[in-house]
Amino acid sequence: MARRDTPRRPEPDRRSSRSEREGSFLGRMMRRLIVWGGGFALLGALGVAVAVLITARSLPGYERLKSSQAGQMIVVRANDGSEIVTLGPSYGKWVPYSRIPQVMKDAMISVEDRRFRDHWGVDPIGIVRSVMVRFETGRWRQGGSTITQQLARNIFLNNSRTFDRKIREAVLAMAIESKFTKNQILELYLNKVYFGGGAYGVDSAARKFFGHPGDQLSLEEAAIIAGLVKAPSHYSPTADAQAAVDRAAVVIQTMQAAGAITPAEAAAANLKAVKLAPEQGQNSARYFTDWVLPQLDLLLPDIEQPIEVWTTLDPVAQRAATSSLQGNVPSGVQGALVSVDRDGGVLAMVGGTDYVTSNYNRAVNAVRQPGSAWKLFVYLAALEAGYTPDDRVVDEPVTIQGWSPRNSGGTYAGPIDVRTAFAYSKNTVAAQLGNEVGFGAVANMARRFGISTPINTQPSMVLGTSDVRVIDMVRAFAEVQAKGTSVVPYGIRKVTTTDGEVLYSHRPDTQQQLVPTYVAAAITDLLQTAVSTGTGRAAQIGRPVAGKTGTTSSNKDGWFLGFSSGITTGVWMGRDDAKPVPGLQGGTAPARAFAAYMKVATAKRPVEKFETELKLPQWQLEPDDEVLQNNPDDYFYVDPNGNVVDQGGRRQQQDGQGAPDQGVPVDDGSSGGYGAAPAANDDFLDRATGQQQPDPAGRQRPMSSGATRYPPGGSPRPLPQVGVTRGSGPSTP
Repeated sequence: MARRDTPRRPEPDRRSSRSEREGSFLGRMMRRLIVWGGGFALLGALGVAVAVLITARSLPGYERLKSSQAGQMIVVRANDGSEIVTLGPSYGKWVPYSRIPQVMKDAMISVEDRRFRDHWGVDPIGIVRSVMVRFETGRWRQGGSTITQQLARNIFLNNSRTFDRKIREAVLAMAIESKFTKNQILELYLNKVYFGGGAYGVDSAARKFFGHPGDQLSLEEAAIIAGLVKAPSHYSPTADAQAAVDRAAVVIQTMQAAGAITPAEAAAANLKAVKLAPEQGQNSARYFTDWVLPQLDLLLPDIEQPIEVWTTLDPVAQRAATSSLQGNVPSGVQGALVSVDRDGGVLAMVGGTDYVTSNYNRAVNAVRQPGSAWKLFVYLAALEAGYTPDDRVVDEPVTIQGWSPRNSGGTYAGPIDVRTAFAYSKNTVAAQLGNEVGFGAVANMARRFGISTPINTQPSMVLGTSDVRVIDMVRAFAEVQAKGTSVVPYGIRKVTTTDGEVLYSHRPDTQQQLVPTYVAAAITDLLQTAVSTGTGRAAQIGRPVAGKTGTTSSNKDGWFLGFSSGITTGVWMGRDDAKPVPGLQGGTAPARAFAAYMKVATAKRPVEKFETELKLPQWQLEPDDEVLQNNPDDYFYVDPNGNVVDQGGRRQQQDGQGAPDQGVPVDDGSSGGYGAAPAANDDFLDRATGQQQPDPAGRQRPMSSGATRYPPGGSPRPLPQVGVTRGSGPSTP
């Protein structure tokens, strides 16, 4: 049987099969990775899409985004519309896309996001380019954030460099792109991006750096502004003008490379010709704004939007006030000045010689003794009680309740008229008048005329020993100029939004007659004489001026207050520590500062003559009994110690005519002051009790407390007063 050979099956190559198995495993793994990676990418994309959609739906509307801001901006303007100061973030006026200069749009896109029109909020190419630069240089020299991302960060996020913030920024940017157009996004960005110096948006930056609105930018100015976004503090023109110019040159080259401008336009750009607006420093007007702005909490307590505060401040007057103080105040001495218009609008306010070194506002916060300037209220009370400028008085040594005032220089003029006594600030006459009409009556008169600080009623009060504020004294003199009617100082005329909508407008206060017009005319006569021939001669300005000096003991305070052509101004000088200042008197440096200021402040106003003609009331010319029958509750007087008698505990003693003795509330310093009732005087008491005596002409002349007043030209003779000792006894300052 034949044997048949069969071919032998070759053995498999184990090495090749192993590689095939490994190859197929790697292939499967790669395929799985691709599939899983694609799946995860798809899920991630879906997640991002969902996040973007949800975020887009939750985004505020375009109008709300326009009004959003980091804090309230307050622009304070003078009465001519010029800007005094901007507080908080300054957003300027909103510039619509159509009014933003094309060079500004091109400059910003070229330097910050050249592919702005092509991406969808996040620019992958820009991110890759930024990463490549990072590896080449070892530092992050080129940002990958788009304009939309920067907008999202400015509005919704902060500047922290965390991965989480970058993710949220990217999602917000894509949501913004899905909800708004490119033009809307660029408009939002250019009106909200920070350019340094507190300026947000192109309008604010243009006004701050160039002094004009943001819709009037040249190529050079647009390049400077666009260059600020990278580092606002470093490239700010006000911080380093050369750095700003160098950065702007880079922006112009970038614009040329991007095709936004031609090489000819780039070559013609002259950055050195750009004029920068002068930097506004901390000037004396800040004293005024520090006084005005807290009032907004009462006028508009709940307002949070950007506002413009239009004030009464006159820039020309403010500069004159600053220079007049600095040019006349003695070395090492502080000064303050307040000036108001006839309606009470504050034209100028200076609270110190230098706001930078001391922002304490001495014009409204400091309380100092007014010295003889307080005699305004003494003579007002006397004139209301029946005195006239021509009445005769005696300037002689006098002691009242143990107090002996003396005149400056220690001399006494003897018989003089009231006008002369006031003009030369005779202390002994003021003391006698205050004692005759009642020290409480003088205090009441001061209260009527706006003095808000505590007032003592001791005899020495007639020489200004009660502390007062400069602005209160200016108010009192302004009310004299207003013929005895009330005047309330104010500083805000209106408050508007940045678009011009009026939120508040000042309404004049209802005027009240504080004293009769003939009393205001008489005191104006006295004040004018004090400047023309008396202690205030240094305050003359070549037109009618009425005013009064004030000097305290040891020359610690010097005052001059007066008015002319509808403007009332008060000047104070002294040391903050109340130490004596050699040679400081109201008629010297303060009066000279007053004159220097008023010459400028009144320069464009017509000359006004004062109404000083006395039109006396009928009861002074021909007294009768009925005119005296006033309500006794409207009056008060003081006890022998000079203290106001309390109405609740008033005495009810009856004289022979059955007239009761009245009293009024005491001002103990806690009630905010006396009321506005007219002051009681001894004339009233004498008439009420029937103690009238005929004058030489046969008419009834009022008598008071044993003292006689004389008709014009009459012969004076001293008569004893209650609590008064006359003679050459000891005297004190």
